[in-house]
Amino acid sequence: MNRLRSAVFKGKRARQESVETKVQTRKRSKKPFKEEEPPSSSYHSFSDPADVVQLRSQLLSWYDEDKRELPWRTLGMTESDRNIRTYAVWVSEIMLQQTQVATVKDYYNRWMKRWPRVQDLAAATLEEVNQMWAGLGYYSRGKRLHEGAQKVMSELKGQMPQTVEDLLKQLPGVGRYTAAAVGSIALGQVTGAVDGNVVRVLCRLRAVGADSTSPAVTEALWNLANLLVDPERPGDFNQAMMELGARVCTPKGPLCFQCPVQSHCRSYRKVYVKQKQNSMKLLGKVHKTTPDLPDIEDCMNGETCLLCPSEPWDHELGVQNFPRKPAKKAPRVERTLTCVVSRPGEEGGEEFLLTQRPNKGLLAGLWEFPSLLLKEENSEVKQKKALRDEISTVLRTSMTDHLQYVGEVMHIFSHIHQTYVVYSLSLTESNTRAQTEKTRWLHRSALQEAAVSTGLKKILKLFDSVDNLKEKVSKDGKKQKHASLKNDKKLQMSKKSRLAAANGGGTQPCISSFFKTVKEENS
Repeated sequence: MNRLRSAVFKGKRARQESVETKVQTRKRSKKPFKEEEPPSSSYHSFSDPADVVQLRSQLLSWYDEDKRELPWRTLGMTESDRNIRTYAVWVSEIMLQQTQVATVKDYYNRWMKRWPRVQDLAAATLEEVNQMWAGLGYYSRGKRLHEGAQKVMSELKGQMPQTVEDLLKQLPGVGRYTAAAVGSIALGQVTGAVDGNVVRVLCRLRAVGADSTSPAVTEALWNLANLLVDPERPGDFNQAMMELGARVCTPKGPLCFQCPVQSHCRSYRKVYVKQKQNSMKLLGKVHKTTPDLPDIEDCMNGETCLLCPSEPWDHELGVQNFPRKPAKKAPRVERTLTCVVSRPGEEGGEEFLLTQRPNKGLLAGLWEFPSLLLKEENSEVKQKKALRDEISTVLRTSMTDHLQYVGEVMHIFSHIHQTYVVYSLSLTESNTRAQTEKTRWLHRSALQEAAVSTGLKKILKLFDSVDNLKEKVSKDGKKQKHASLKNDKKLQMSKKSRLAAANGGGTQPCISSFFKTVKEENS
């Protein structure tokens, strides 16, 4: 009997331990509690598959008829080698980041002519890449392309990644959009691609009015893009969406009457109904129902929906109510002292001193005139001293020559308003030493082809204009001085007669009181 009780007790205990173990396992596997987000209404998506099929057909028909002929599109369609095609589309997508199509075309053609395959780019130097990229902006993009090409050759046996996932993981500087664009266009992978143009198109199509940079909106737009993408022609569909945003569904002044998918656009429908209502109100037909006036559809979960606008509809904006973006952060304002240092060249002509910027940060690896960030406003005397000390450090010799003020040049980066306070310094051969790894002397022709920024070219243009003016003055000095004296006398006589008339022949004040020094600003 005792044995039986003992066996029953052991059985109960085992079953209890088993249940406790399962409960603990479930507790461990359960994700941390998270309050459920309010669901978004189907109003912001496409619930009818027939609408999706129709939108694809309308958009692709428009694209086939009206698309722009662009070199990367042509290459993407005609190149049979999968590796070259993937490389070519990758280059175009990196170049098109933050840069207009019209600007990119010439750069892309030159790039592909010089480095038609990934192995050609990998064999180039970073200096050559920076030279090719000069003037295109956002210079880290060229560096990442170069790094990516070298990685393909050293780690991937010369083969470009062949899936969206691998593109994202294996190539530096490739994010979610770029991987999707290259994957769909070059490799035919069925995936949506959401760039700035597509964000705008989708937000207007489905009346997504919340902050377009928020996580909820970002995920919703990607889900929408993946729902709409044509499985037979994913690359063409994604390019058509971008084309629509770039040429028709533009940020300002959208051409709604030219839109091939207007019938699917909730924003346009809302504008149309509002216009109809207003016109009827003017005609005194507010309470009459008419068959041509549809109802305005709205999101059923408007107050809790994460995709609905938090701000009221602005009738002045119309479809431009979508998308909503957060206010831009004000750009940083900087002033930089810079000096155009020149010397006589060994083979004639002038040579200019350039220094190389650090390999990271703004304008990484590019060449510039000796420069110094101005941290606080100083007198011109202090500015000259600081800049002279910087040049002495660069040339490793004490500088006693006088700097000449040239003017100011403004150059705007995406996040910085930069003003260059420009000086010039003309040296003799004995003042300088041979160039080092981070400094070099270049003739004008070599300077124009070097890896330099647009800001430097603006500085050089200002320097040349002032230099040409000085040269003209030195050649025609006597003639100009004579003419100036004549004009001054006429001016003085004219002012005397006017003042005498005004004062009734009273005492004439000193002529110097009528003149003020005007400081010219070059920007």
